[in-house]
Amino acid sequence: MEAEISSQAVGLASSSDFTIINLFLRADIVVKSVIIILIVCSIYSWAVIIEKIKLFKKINESSDEFETKFWNSKSAETFYNNLPANIKDPMALVFKDAMQNLLKKRSRTDLNTRMTSMLETGIEKQMSKISKGFTFLATVGSTAPFIGLFGTVWGIMNSFQSIAISRNTSLAIVAPGIAEALFATALGLLAAIPAVIAYNKFNNDSLKYSQKLENFSKRFLTII
Repeated sequence: MEAEISSQAVGLASSSDFTIINLFLRADIVVKSVIIILIVCSIYSWAVIIEKIKLFKKINESSDEFETKFWNSKSAETFYNNLPANIKDPMALVFKDAMQNLLKKRSRTDLNTRMTSMLETGIEKQMSKISKGFTFLATVGSTAPFIGLFGTVWGIMNSFQSIAISRNTSLAIVAPGIAEALFATALGLLAAIPAVIAYNKFNNDSLKYSQKLENFSKRFLTII
């Protein structure tokens, strides 16, 4: 009898397909929903990651070029007048906004205070644009494992219910359901780990770039 049961279990195990697609197709609607949510989050996370990698590379290069040209120019006003109308570099935009304010109000009264405030506002505005998407990465990094865990708990709960109904505790019967459940946790980790790493890196890059803008602003204030 035991040999017969063992033979049946082996047969079931060998016929079970544990490919990712089949794990998804065999899952119930709740686990499928969890898997879809995690896949969408992971795809969007990678889209944000790739976009930010390109962004930081671009703005660091363009800001270095802007600074070199600015400090080699004859005067701030001449340099401002020669700026392209469609310039997109954050440092250049901070400078442009500050110069527009300076040229509109040429009064020397509280000039340093006004310019400091204008530069700080400009930096905050540019950093807000740069940090767009950081919150999503942080959210995915902190919640994706728990979403995956929810799918796992739900899947295992269904597996145990199936065992109770079939009254068969064979591993071949239990394994497919548990595999489907654990797949959700694996996806949760797969979505969360890159998001956390990317968030920490981009947050650090953002702080460095913000410091670069502040250093430029301080130097700029000394020549007006």
